Amino acid sequence: MNNIMELRYQVECQHDVAVVHCAGRLVRGKALDEFRRGIESLEHLRVLIVDLSEIEQLDAGGLGALLLLRRWSRLNSVQMKLVNPSDFLLEVLRATRLTALFEISSLEEALCILQTPGERPRYAVA
Repeated sequence: MNNIMELRYQVECQHDVAVVHCAGRLVRGKALDEFRRGIESLEHLRVLIVDLSEIEQLDAGGLGALLLLRRWSRLNSVQMKLVNPSDFLLEVLRATRLTALFEISSLEEALCILQTPGERPRYAVA
């Protein structure tokens, strides 16, 4: 198997927010199981953002892992968002009617949930 195509991910945590950048194949196998368990081991989260912009392939195992993460996030009061899915991935989510279950947005829209309600964005003045 080509290692370039295997699932790769990077988790960036800051305070109670985790952004997970995914690339490669979101398909059944050891890498997918490790991915899911790695995310489920995160503690003290308020927000989980899963960036799917570089996912090239997806199978039923990948969809199942996303559903398990959704269940885990709901049980742990974590707000989960899928961001930047490719056109292919978005079409699969639509065809399986999973768009109704997931919050799907751009990364910029997802980052808006990090603001305190009613807080206005602050900009630096040079």
